[in-house]
Parts: sequence; structure tokens; C-alpha cells
Amino acid sequence: MENQYKKVKETRMELANRLFFKLYQCANMLHKTGSRAVESEGLTTQQWAVLGALSTTDEGMSIGALARYLMVSRQNLAGLIGRMERQGHVCSAPDGRDRRSRLVAMTPAGRLTWERGAQAKIEDYYTQALEGFSTSDQVHALHYLLKLLDNMQRIDIAQGASEEDDAG
Repeated sequence: MENQYKKVKETRMELANRLFFKLYQCANMLHKTGSRAVESEGLTTQQWAVLGALSTTDEGMSIGALARYLMVSRQNLAGLIGRMERQGHVCSAPDGRDRRSRLVAMTPAGRLTWERGAQAKIEDYYTQALEGFSTSDQVHALHYLLKLLDNMQRIDIAQGASEEDDAG
């Protein structure tokens, strides 16, 4: 009986290792192929994510809120925002409600890049990447990724992630 338990545990660990390695590979391929998909717009996948997040609001988002939403550190986001400001995609300014906080918003040029250039390329990328996936497949994949993300966020909290870490 104990030997059977050990075999089940080993099988689960082998599956877990394969699953996490495939997630790692997918993340790397998303970065590589996704960046190629939007490079003609002067964007990377990280910049695509920032513009996507900012496209949901006209007022902009605080750096802290944006970091939490994207699950990256403030430090990594600050460098990215700086590059995007130099490219003219975003601007940042002190938050009128809290002077200690900075709001990041899309510039008119950034919104034009997002709406007229990037979105069509991203849609095409999604179509290609999800080829052979039914709507049901996509719903199930999303369900399991959300479940995994929730578990990882609990681990992050249990490990004592600080506000400075912002989950990344």
C-alpha cells in the first residue's frame, strides 16, 4: 500500500514538473512570438500588456495599481514606463488626489498605436496561437490558469511578499 502511495506521488510530481516546464516554455514563447507580432508598432509584449491595462481607463492608473494588476515589481514597471514615456506611448504625472503617487496614462499617440496598429496584430496573434482550440477549450484553459494563479498568489502571501515585490 505504501509503495502504491509512493508511485502515485512520484507520478504527480512528474506531471507537475512537466506542467510547470510547459508553462515556462509558453511564457518564453509568448514573449518571443508576441513581441514579434507587435514589433512593427514599436512594442514588446510587456508594453502591449501596459497599453492593454491602460486602455481600460481614461484617467490612468497609479504605478502601484498597474504593478499589482500586471503582477510585476514596481522597479521593473518603472523602467518599462520610462522607456514607454521616451517612445511617447504613455505619460506620468503626480496623482491629483495623492501627491506621493504617480498616475500613468496613455498619450494620444499611444492610444493611436494601441487602437489602430497593435490591436489588429494582437487579434491575429491570438487567432494563430489558439488555432485548434474550441471555445470550450479556451474556457477550460482559463479556468485552470485562474485556479493556478490563485494558488500561486496564496503562496506569495504566505512567503511574505512585500508591497515592494507586488507579486513579481
